[in-house]
Amino acid sequence: AANRTSSSSRPGNTQSLLRAHSIGFAYPDRQEPVLAGCNLDIGHGARLVVEGLSGSGKSTLAAVVAGLRRPTSRLVLLDALALQTLGLEEWRRRVVLVPQLHQNHMMLGPLAFNLLMGVQWPPGPGDLDRAAAVCRELGLGSLLDRMPGGLMQMVGETGWQLSQGEQARVFVARGLLQNPRLLILDESLSQLDPPTADLVLGAISKRPNAVLLVSH
Repeated sequence: AANRTSSSSRPGNTQSLLRAHSIGFAYPDRQEPVLAGCNLDIGHGARLVVEGLSGSGKSTLAAVVAGLRRPTSRLVLLDALALQTLGLEEWRRRVVLVPQLHQNHMMLGPLAFNLLMGVQWPPGPGDLDRAAAVCRELGLGSLLDRMPGGLMQMVGETGWQLSQGEQARVFVARGLLQNPRLLILDESLSQLDPPTADLVLGAISKRPNAVLLVSH
């Protein structure tokens, strides 16, 4: 994959959160592997950007790191533990992927359900307040204010219709509310204008989570 990565880590965070050694991945219907000899080292609280051309394997790398695809060679380690050791459920609790908009879904149900489905439902004490606070951080306050039902407004195919930019931010909020050790955002800012993207990045930067941002 012809990708470029850049990263920054917070002072004092020298231990690796996630480390991938020479991983590879090939789809059955493709002659050439999508990933070959790929190395990745993400520290606690790091911010990493992966850039590359369309089809260069960025989303595949994100899926491998998130435990959605198994690499065809070598291992991906989280806190020095392999996926087989942690178990898939625990891995996905610690590493959360926000897929590209066309691969993500607004479920028919309350907005709160779409925000908290990765946490728990029905919501526990304080969950609705946290969801509302994160939405307002991401610039969705005006959406909450104009929906008659607020967080309990029905959304989805036959419910209240959200714009693509609003959907993108709901998906980011869904990921943030799960409070993972590593949050992976696959083209999550592509539907946002620059000021809104800066607002979202600012909200993300306030949190201790490590972030892997996939971008063109």
